Amino acid sequence: MSGKVAQRVHISLASPFILEMWAIIFLVEFVKGSLLVALLPVYMENILGLSVTVVGFSFAMQYLGDNLFRSPSGWVMERIGYRWTMTGALLLILVSLGMIIYARDAVWLSAACLILGIGTSPLWPCTMTGITELAGSTESGSSGAAMGAVEMASLAGTGIGPITFNFLMDHGGQSYRTVFLVLMGCAAAVAAVALLLPSRIGDHAPHAVVRDMRGEGAAAVRGRMQPLESLKRTLHQVRTSLKVSRLLFPALFLQAFAIGLMTPVVTLFARSELHVTPNQFSLLLIAGGGITVLALIPAGRLVDRIGTTVFLNIGFLLAAGSLAFFSQVRWLPLVYCAVALVGISYALILPAWNAFLAKQVPRGERGTVWGLFLTLQGSGMVAGPVLSGKLWDSVGHSTPFLASACVMVLLFGLHLLIIHRTKLKNGTS
Repeated sequence: MSGKVAQRVHISLASPFILEMWAIIFLVEFVKGSLLVALLPVYMENILGLSVTVVGFSFAMQYLGDNLFRSPSGWVMERIGYRWTMTGALLLILVSLGMIIYARDAVWLSAACLILGIGTSPLWPCTMTGITELAGSTESGSSGAAMGAVEMASLAGTGIGPITFNFLMDHGGQSYRTVFLVLMGCAAAVAAVALLLPSRIGDHAPHAVVRDMRGEGAAAVRGRMQPLESLKRTLHQVRTSLKVSRLLFPALFLQAFAIGLMTPVVTLFARSELHVTPNQFSLLLIAGGGITVLALIPAGRLVDRIGTTVFLNIGFLLAAGSLAFFSQVRWLPLVYCAVALVGISYALILPAWNAFLAKQVPRGERGTVWGLFLTLQGSGMVAGPVLSGKLWDSVGHSTPFLASACVMVLLFGLHLLIIHRTKLKNGTS
């Protein structure tokens, strides 16, 4: 009876798991944002004399490692728990930073970036699985506010990291070696926080692994003794329990693809088309990212009360319109308005989208399914920048943003179809 009641309460943002994952996400994104945005591009090109092609390849290796290992890390987490999965993976970030300090050629730097990606790969599968379990039933659990909180931690870390280390390099006169050592200290702190995570959330909410261990007993032990057999059983369980619309899979890809189209060219567009100063560009980032961060938790709480459908419909259409508007305006006050609208649209989309996905995840093998979802979603972040660069060079500087706007319209249509098919299926069952 208590379990049924727990399924209907909102997740407390002050729960130990949420606070610990908030700190881990913030610090990981702080380290990753500092490396990928502020430090490595300049370090690799100006200090090591490597070509921009090598820089791009190294970054692609990071995304590849992150995406390829999300599903396996979710599967591992189901077997050994949150604490040791996260701690072991986060220690790889320390290894990658140590390699970066001493690497002098493209091969070792690419390997370091690959290891960095592997080290960050369990972050979102563990977070989403934990929040889903804390929410209880996938049908009635309220996870929007918690999803908004972790997205806020991610965006805050990604933004604060580059600003901090740009300031240290420009005004503090710090060497790259010193800055990398500071980042290693941050990575060590993240691994220490991961040791505080629970092994399971089975004591507080329904958990597939705990239930399997109690119900199957010796079979679960045999699964550990025979990993291949356990993997086959897991894949079979995922196939039989994952009953979602097939349209969800392209939607997962497109959601990140829309962001990937913009990511590599935002700075270039601001400099070449808008002719903004560095200070004005910082204000643009604050106008977009700051509004998103501030609005995420309120939007998440409203998602819990109202549901995901309204927020996703409004968010996709607002994002499409504001991105198209941004690609065409050149007067700076209107640019700020466009960026602010983009920020608001993503504040509506992010917690609602994650809460929408949480409802699609079956109770069995949650970690594996979240890993699958996030791998499909992350593949859009790999493909988006590739197409973005080609559109920028061959078609026009506004084209990547218009393409992203078109993807948002497509997502709006896919979401409506998914909702419609789900209602028809529930109505007939």
